[in-house]
Amino acid sequence: MEPHVLAVHTSPTHTFSKRTSDTIILLAGLGVEGDAHCGKTVKHQSRVARDPSQPNLRQVHLIQAELFDSLAKIGHNVLPGQVGENITTRGIDLLDLPTDTELLIGPDVVLRITGLRNPCKQLDNFQPGLMAAVLERTLEGNIVRKAGVMAVVISGGKVTVDDPIRVMFPSGPFSPLEPV
Repeated sequence: MEPHVLAVHTSPTHTFSKRTSDTIILLAGLGVEGDAHCGKTVKHQSRVARDPSQPNLRQVHLIQAELFDSLAKIGHNVLPGQVGENITTRGIDLLDLPTDTELLIGPDVVLRITGLRNPCKQLDNFQPGLMAAVLERTLEGNIVRKAGVMAVVISGGKVTVDDPIRVMFPSGPFSPLEPV
């Protein structure tokens, strides 16, 4: 299956779930038009409280639909947009991409992956046990975060359901994704 956009979502307020639509507009250097996290500086409420002048490395949140498939197998029914992502993908393992990978979506949009979403207790408020379900440990004891990736908008435009996604890996040595 070719990588593509399964669904798109936005919310003008800091709600946990986002409203699903057919299309969203991405603005270069800002994020999703009309979304509460759109802006040059950080918009995530806990980060604003620490330092509102930080650059916004969390302009767009992406989750692979394959996560929802695996969660369903252990009793968590999660639908696209319900855990706050802007773009739900299918056919691409977002968590295995290195930092600074660019995603070319549709004819115009370019996103640069900045890091991992750090799961928070709001997941358990949505469905008890969901936070533990999106966290694992490697044999070495390292935490694996599966709640999606964050990106910044390099080139804006429309993102529509079924848009193809192409991957452009960064040059030089790859850096693994870290929480942002």
